[in-house]
Amino acid sequence: MPSNDTLERFIARVESNAHAEACEEFYTEHASMQENQSPPRVGRDAHVANERKVMARARSVSSTCVRPVFVNGDHVVIRWIFRFEWLDGTVTRMEELAYQRWEGERIAEETFFYDPAQRVPRAPSDTTGA
Repeated sequence: MPSNDTLERFIARVESNAHAEACEEFYTEHASMQENQSPPRVGRDAHVANERKVMARARSVSSTCVRPVFVNGDHVVIRWIFRFEWLDGTVTRMEELAYQRWEGERIAEETFFYDPAQRVPRAPSDTTGA
């Protein structure tokens, strides 16, 4: 079970948009990460590489944890809102739930739940998601 201090440090790291670094610091070596019902990515190095690839396409990112964070033993649920401004000028706003299983102070499994329609980049004036 993660300590409250560890959860707060993890959230702060993501909110500072250090997504790849958060993976390096807070995931187990063989962690799995799954987007909705897609096949999971397995291994911390794969997570880090994916985060770096996404961030390289972004001009700016805003990451916000919507509280409260739900903790039940080794399981944690965090609601996130991300806003990506891409290099081509389009914008993606995503709201998701991250369902995590922790092993001590590190994330071993994570599944993201979100509406895949949110992944479609939009013109900057059309970011309401409607």
